[in-house]
Amino acid sequence: MADDVKGKAAEAAPFWRRKTLEAMTGAEWESLCDGCARCCLNKLEDEDTGEIHFTSVACTLLDGDTCRCSDYPNRQAKVPDCVRLTPEEARTLPWLPPTCAYRLVAEGYDLYWWHPLVSGDPDTVHQAGVSVRGRITAWEHDLKELQELEGHLADWPKEAPDAGRRG
Repeated sequence: MADDVKGKAAEAAPFWRRKTLEAMTGAEWESLCDGCARCCLNKLEDEDTGEIHFTSVACTLLDGDTCRCSDYPNRQAKVPDCVRLTPEEARTLPWLPPTCAYRLVAEGYDLYWWHPLVSGDPDTVHQAGVSVRGRITAWEHDLKELQELEGHLADWPKEAPDAGRRG
């Protein structure tokens, strides 16, 4: 009887708590994206230390209001260095923000309260101050040289806001 109750509780758990990244359907995988767009910011890597430095410069295809790609199906053809995230990359990419649901699930953590799958509202990621909305200082197509990225360094993309702590 106790095993039956445990089994039903496990079945009732949200998919991200009971499935590995590899076992998720395409729709489940896509729904893990919270719409923060932190991964759509340009990053600089220190050649000597390997340290990643985020900037507040967004990908050309990023819609700054919705924090979604303006041409998601064709993004890799239009932006050759756009990364198509895989379960393996979710476990290994050092620049995935600490709030990224793919990273959280890969590391065995639950989603934050503001994640749309938890809150039921796609705006909570913005209300919690997690998204890039209102924080973009330039788009990559506006910059003439790569060196200009250094003038847009930002620490906030690699931090979790106080309002976003895991419960």
